[in-house]
Amino acid sequence: MTKSVRRLTITAAATAVAGAGFALLAGPAGIDLAVRTGTSTTEVTLAAALIAGAVAALAGWGLLALLERLTARALTVWTIIAAGFLLLSVLLGPTGGVSGSAKLGLAALHLAVGAVVIPGLRWSTR
Repeated sequence: MTKSVRRLTITAAATAVAGAGFALLAGPAGIDLAVRTGTSTTEVTLAAALIAGAVAALAGWGLLALLERLTARALTVWTIIAAGFLLLSVLLGPTGGVSGSAKLGLAALHLAVGAVVIPGLRWSTR
């Protein structure tokens, strides 16, 4: 399996995890995944969760590929940056949630995608 195929697989897995997480939170858990945007409230949709998961994975892939061309320590540098972005996304991303359960649910989605992307893209370099 080539490096690109492994990374494409990780992107698909991250997207699937985002979709499955959304389905569990919005379905059986009954959490209204809505965020405040200014003075209005916006529902987080399945499409938004899928797109966010894919974008996060593709951004990670792109940064890792760039760093691999620029430095011999690409994996270490990338891992530090990726962990920092995950921490920021968990702490700041869900703050717009309209309820405590929405905030926790959105944080869980961020963590779930990060739990696929970071170890997956690290594995893809081997």
